[in-house]
Amino acid sequence: MARTTLNIDLNRVEGDLELQVDLEGNRIVDARCVGTLFRGFEQLLIGRAPKDGLVITPRVCGICGTAHLYTAALALERLARLPVTPHATLVRNLCLMAENVQSDLRQSFLFFTPDFVHPRYAGLPLFADIETAFAPLKGRVVRATLAASRKIVELVAIFGGQWPHSSYMLPGGITRSATARELIDCQDIVDQLLRYYEDEVIGDSLDNWLALNDADAFYSWLDAAPHAASAIGLLTRFARRIGLQKTGIGARHFLSAGAWHDPQHAQVPASLPGAGIYHADSGQLDPFDPALINEHVRHAWYRPYPGGLHPFAGETVPDYQPDTDRYTWAKAPRYGELVVEAGPLAELLTGGDTLIRALLASEGPNTWLRQFARLRRTGRTLHRMKQHLTELAGQLGTPHYLPPPADAFDNGEGYGFVQAARGSLGHWIQVENGRISRYQIVTPTAWNASPKDSAGRHGHWEQSVIGLELADPSDPIEIGHIVRAHDPCLVCTVHFVGRSEKHRYGV
Repeated sequence: MARTTLNIDLNRVEGDLELQVDLEGNRIVDARCVGTLFRGFEQLLIGRAPKDGLVITPRVCGICGTAHLYTAALALERLARLPVTPHATLVRNLCLMAENVQSDLRQSFLFFTPDFVHPRYAGLPLFADIETAFAPLKGRVVRATLAASRKIVELVAIFGGQWPHSSYMLPGGITRSATARELIDCQDIVDQLLRYYEDEVIGDSLDNWLALNDADAFYSWLDAAPHAASAIGLLTRFARRIGLQKTGIGARHFLSAGAWHDPQHAQVPASLPGAGIYHADSGQLDPFDPALINEHVRHAWYRPYPGGLHPFAGETVPDYQPDTDRYTWAKAPRYGELVVEAGPLAELLTGGDTLIRALLASEGPNTWLRQFARLRRTGRTLHRMKQHLTELAGQLGTPHYLPPPADAFDNGEGYGFVQAARGSLGHWIQVENGRISRYQIVTPTAWNASPKDSAGRHGHWEQSVIGLELADPSDPIEIGHIVRAHDPCLVCTVHFVGRSEKHRYGV
């Protein structure tokens, strides 16, 4: 059977992501995930003062600046062995949680569900309800989400002065302490988001939602009013109607460096509850070991090196080689030899969410579950934010910053992890004579969008689409569902454009 190739371009804030897929008939038999833009943040940091990373790395992403700022601060704290007060950690966590909530909501209802109003689905029974809820810029849920997602990042601005690209974290804590007035404002913001989440997203109380702990309980809940008409009810019923529970399997290993930092764990390394590597086939959870992280460049446009290198030994030296079997500016991170998935699904699996584990055990990894897990995580995050605000009230007046020694950052190495909106984010820094000698960043999308590694193992997204049968190769909406369910750094105008020989297709 003749083989043809589709090139599908995915526009996003960080640049353009292209997915090349080879077809035999309508079936995808091979895939290449192509990062088409080199930005070079790691190279930009070499030779700079260590704390410059606190200002530069939040610009890596226009929607995850808090995550990068937090991770950069943690890397410097580990380098200098700096403790952090509970007051500072609570504020940091709250801001990171707020950023993740806004991203999860926008991704779900501004970037993922609009594909449900595709003309292909117009004849399906739920289509009218889907259009009423999720039509771009007009749907009921869309409009409510625009307001809610704007509101939640006000919490970051309270402590950081602005969002994105805030600069209120520094090694040893935060720039100033929280006040009682700010705490009241934050409580009001979280309460507003909680009302939106209960009214629009789940159609139930948060307590009832989080109490669902197995698949049977969830499906019984889903069939009842008003849950069935809620945003998550419509998303679930429609996604399963079009078969998204059967697509997008991908890697069967799930990596999370942990969900949040323990405010009572003052000494570094700070603890991250829920860290681990979860294996779908066995249901086994292994401890997370950052020493096992390595990056390959065999199929990337970087100066070659053999095998995979740990970030402390890695490099990011561009070496563009067209017309070869190298095809991307993305490296291939691996955990030992494992191809892994990062994101909300991984976070909940390693964190012990019994509902998500039960759904995974019954149907395996899939596109619907990946998206469902993101909205499940939103509820857990709002619950945790309420707890954090209560704890922060007890820390008012306590130290928010512990000044480091003058020579704290002259020499050494450190790393940090946080759970960003799209999964585990890591920074690694090495300093010699007061200047950065190496800086490496491994983002969640790097894990998911990786190319083949030195052993020829496809990355997670590549695995997710190989074997997929397209109903219409000129309109590959199925690929859109699978890729968008991972939230690959998408904001604003997100669209696919495909090319096959002289033809161009839109998704």
